[in-house]
Amino acid sequence: LPIIIIAFYATLEGCGRRPLVGPPGMSRIVGGREALEGAWPWQVSIQINSKHHCGGTILDPHWVLTASHCFHKYLSYVRVVAGLHMWSDPGAHSQIRSISEMKVHEDYDDFTSDSDIMLLRLSSPFKFTDHVQPACTPYSVTHEVILNFTHCFITGWGSRLMSNLQEAEVELIDQRRCNQLSWYGGFITENMLCAGLESGAADSCQGDSGGALQCYSESDDRFYVVGVTSFGEECGLPRRPGVYSRISRFADWLKAVQTSYFDLS
Repeated sequence: LPIIIIAFYATLEGCGRRPLVGPPGMSRIVGGREALEGAWPWQVSIQINSKHHCGGTILDPHWVLTASHCFHKYLSYVRVVAGLHMWSDPGAHSQIRSISEMKVHEDYDDFTSDSDIMLLRLSSPFKFTDHVQPACTPYSVTHEVILNFTHCFITGWGSRLMSNLQEAEVELIDQRRCNQLSWYGGFITENMLCAGLESGAADSCQGDSGGALQCYSESDDRFYVVGVTSFGEECGLPRRPGVYSRISRFADWLKAVQTSYFDLS
């Protein structure tokens, strides 16, 4: 067990870094735009029959994080593509893997979207390069607060399936505010985060179901995936921000699944 834990944390040591792109600038991006190639090296396209279906996030060489609502029974038709910029053209930097197992969170509720989180185990591990890297995850709710995030982004090919990877900067929205009657009216649980802009304009329609809400910590100089895109009401509506599964609430579950399957070979 100690060897497993040491190896697990060694894998995470280099997480959340972008070898090809510097830290976020001071100016805020309003609305979506095309991402620089290689800007989000933990972003994957999860595909069914070679067509983009959901986004996902690389956590370590063996595991990809996504949303439970994305998949039910498609195991043999699913592939995960990393190092991708144009979803329809994998290119020289991409790595394609099939899935050996899906781990849906046992508390996932299809009706309320609570615990909308899932891990996919790859049939063979990713090889980390400048274009393929793991994201960091907060290891507790307290850790999430301490990290004091300054910039948060959603990424993906979007609900309108843009050719190239898109990014949009969003703001984390207080849960009490998001639960107000004129917003989501009490539907947001402790396991969820809201993020977007109060005016609308940028929300998870620029991202993907199952894709990451990732935030930058200046003190760590790293990106952390803090949410998994779960649901929203239409696109870019005022007071209807994107809703995300809150990763810090599932930190123990993620670690337990990842370490229990750790490949020592």
